[in-house]
Amino acid sequence: MRRENPRKNLLVGRAEIEPMVAAATVIADCRRELAARDRDILGEVMAREATVSEWRHYPDGDVYDPKSHAQYFYHVHPVIGRPVREHGHFHTFLRAEGMPAGTAPLILPEVAVADVPALPPQAPPLKRGSREEVSHLVAIAVDCRGEPIRLFTTNRWVTGETWYRAEDVIRMLDRFAITEVEPSETLNRWVCAMLRLFRPQIAALLRMRDETVMAWRRRRRTQVFEDPASLDIGCEAQLTFLDRVRSDPAARTPHRVTVLPAMAEGWGEGQTS
Repeated sequence: MRRENPRKNLLVGRAEIEPMVAAATVIADCRRELAARDRDILGEVMAREATVSEWRHYPDGDVYDPKSHAQYFYHVHPVIGRPVREHGHFHTFLRAEGMPAGTAPLILPEVAVADVPALPPQAPPLKRGSREEVSHLVAIAVDCRGEPIRLFTTNRWVTGETWYRAEDVIRMLDRFAITEVEPSETLNRWVCAMLRLFRPQIAALLRMRDETVMAWRRRRRTQVFEDPASLDIGCEAQLTFLDRVRSDPAARTPHRVTVLPAMAEGWGEGQTS
């Protein structure tokens, strides 16, 4: 069962709007490039694969940028239990070498003792770089046309990540950059642009994650790192919002961007994950 939170709005200032507008331009460019080749984002990520294997990382070996230490991959869960409309999702990460100076893991008792049963393959990123620490930024779920439909956070054991405070992860978002051209420059640009296009919603989602984690920990005082939150999104709605803002003569006035209904997965009384 999924619980809907009330609809919220975020005030977004001009300093935040400008990189969102730039990201919208990149998304439009990627769409044109893909259309010219009669492809979509799923076709780009799967390349020449005839069938899709559950849990397998696409592209093979993950995508990793040795300069920024950003990393991502796409995978598909089994049909049973997969959210309606979802084909699969991208997991995005930043490894320790690329994190802002002074960033330190959040140490809680639950981190020190991982008391969880044996689990399916889930989504740990492949080891890249020289250090073990890695932070999951956000996951981007897409439908069968490759259109983004949902953003969500993950629990710690899903990704094998080190846990960082929301504010630290939000700072990491600006460091996610894939400058490599392999396996697809278009795909790499699209993933990076998605994190910038929806940055206000991602920041709100990460703060919601921390609030949910701490509230659950206060009540239960047990393992709290479950899948805390997700947001349904609409790419066209976000692009329309930015078109409207771009033509707004009140350029310095903060604008309200919609945070679509928040879906809490596996949290709260009477819920199942």
